[in-house]
Amino acid sequence: MEHKIFHLGELVQVKAKDFGNKPALRHRDNESGQWLPITWNQFAKHIEQTACALLANNVGVQEKMGVFTQNMPQGLYTDFAAFGIRAITIPLYATSSEAQVQYIVDDAQIRLLFVGEQQQYDVAFRVLSLCHSLEKIIIFDDKVKKNPQDVNSVYFSEFIKDTVTDDRKAQIAEMRKQLTFEDIANILYTSGTTGEPKGVMLHHSSYHSQWKRHLEVLPQLHYPNQVSMNFLPLTHVFERAWTFLCLESGVEVCINTDPKVITRSLLEVRPTMMCSVPRFWEKVYDGVQAKIAAMSPFMQRMVNDALVVGRDYNLNYAMKQKKAPLGLSLKYKLYQKSVFQVLKKAVGIENGVLFPTAGAAVPEAVEIFAHSCGIPMVVGYGLTESTATVSCDQGKVSIGSIGRPLPDIEVKIGENDEILVKATSITMGYYKKESATAEAFDAEGFFHTGDAGYIKDGELYITDRIKDLYKTSNGKYIAPQALEGKLCVDKYIDQIAIIADKRKFVSALIIPNYDELKKYADSHNIAYSGIQDLITNPKIHAMVQARIDTLQQSLAGYEKVKRFTMLPVPFSMERGELTNTLKIKRPVLLVNYADEIAKMYEE
Repeated sequence: MEHKIFHLGELVQVKAKDFGNKPALRHRDNESGQWLPITWNQFAKHIEQTACALLANNVGVQEKMGVFTQNMPQGLYTDFAAFGIRAITIPLYATSSEAQVQYIVDDAQIRLLFVGEQQQYDVAFRVLSLCHSLEKIIIFDDKVKKNPQDVNSVYFSEFIKDTVTDDRKAQIAEMRKQLTFEDIANILYTSGTTGEPKGVMLHHSSYHSQWKRHLEVLPQLHYPNQVSMNFLPLTHVFERAWTFLCLESGVEVCINTDPKVITRSLLEVRPTMMCSVPRFWEKVYDGVQAKIAAMSPFMQRMVNDALVVGRDYNLNYAMKQKKAPLGLSLKYKLYQKSVFQVLKKAVGIENGVLFPTAGAAVPEAVEIFAHSCGIPMVVGYGLTESTATVSCDQGKVSIGSIGRPLPDIEVKIGENDEILVKATSITMGYYKKESATAEAFDAEGFFHTGDAGYIKDGELYITDRIKDLYKTSNGKYIAPQALEGKLCVDKYIDQIAIIADKRKFVSALIIPNYDELKKYADSHNIAYSGIQDLITNPKIHAMVQARIDTLQQSLAGYEKVKRFTMLPVPFSMERGELTNTLKIKRPVLLVNYADEIAKMYEE
């Protein structure tokens, strides 16, 4: 029986008839530590209340509203309420600066801005007088303290109070009959590593076509009683599209409101699904490696043997859809129930059936480790402009690939090895940016991704961002992201930025794992008075250099990092060094660390 896919404007109401008092969402009450359920019926009721409040505030068809919050149930109420009355929501990252918020509000002429907690309210209030279109701020969290001079803000509880009337309910019911997939659902502003943000218009048709493809290639979404952990910001197209897909499939969504407590949330919820970026799995990998290092010699031998067996079984047989020898299968099943179960249980992922991973390249060592342990990681590739997924692991899987294109998505390789994509899920353009839209598409209608890659045996591989390719003064091309991915698996490296463009050789700015460096120094009797003293110590520098040399043994001489500088503080969004999705802004680093970089190239 074919799975019917509904418009986002009516999705929750339809599912409420099917699932009633079954939990649709769950969120943590920090005072009690309990994860509180929100049933499908309650979800539908909250949406109707919010939709009535929007109508009471004269929100019109395809009017644009801002949602500036961390992940919260109220954010989803606002999204789905807007969809039901054919309005548009524009999510803003919870960490957005005043300048970013002002730009988006002005560009989209936002009249109503919903905010989450104190941080978002404070930023929104400061830009209120600067944005002529902005009339009202609606605050989700009742604990937020308003500025005494603020007469334009209301709490969400006040916003929805006494707005539900029979007339408005009838109006909403009538508007649901007029829902169309041709409407814009969201405008997602890409933070970009260079230039001003661009508003990517995503229509309801974009989401609708993606659901059909995903349900075809990911049967796990049809499994009963699935629970997904909502970890990435709902502003990010990956989490937004994934969460909507989970709700469409009847999967319970647990909302993690603070990314910093994801480790605790996983242990409390133990989800079956979660979409994440490679950085999450890098930290899992580092954590497991540290645990192995602290084990007794006997346990180390057993765990390492389990990883060898898991690697052989999964990489050489299961992922190639081949039958493994009986002895190997039996040994793997034994380790599955013992070693791997213990490792996964320590993280809270022992119930996992599907862990989509995208947003950056997955380091080879991390991907091999995940598959060796039987972690159901599904590596994929997509962009905001493609409504997330273009390709993902399906069928035969190869380490290093970003999967096979989803059904009805056409992918080809253009000039400079650029990945070109054509599909119904591709954006129809950038909001109010006709020239940028025209530049992004060729005459055949293919979208130019800006990513370089190749196709081998039906699988797509990405090599780097075309704009990010560096050319040394010797004329050699360097792919910085690939090199960064190779080196950041080291437990002593937390963040790394490769420097090479127009330079004589490759160098790097490194944010070390300060805790690991301290442990190393303490265990080797290296005295230090603080972080600066630690990172400039010749013995520490030599140790890190030796580890980098080991990791880049397979590289050509011109690709290798010759010199590096460890920095005393991490790269940050506040200094403009990272985008909201934690991508490095290379031009900013070149300015902020000009002295450190210049010193590395002194003769």
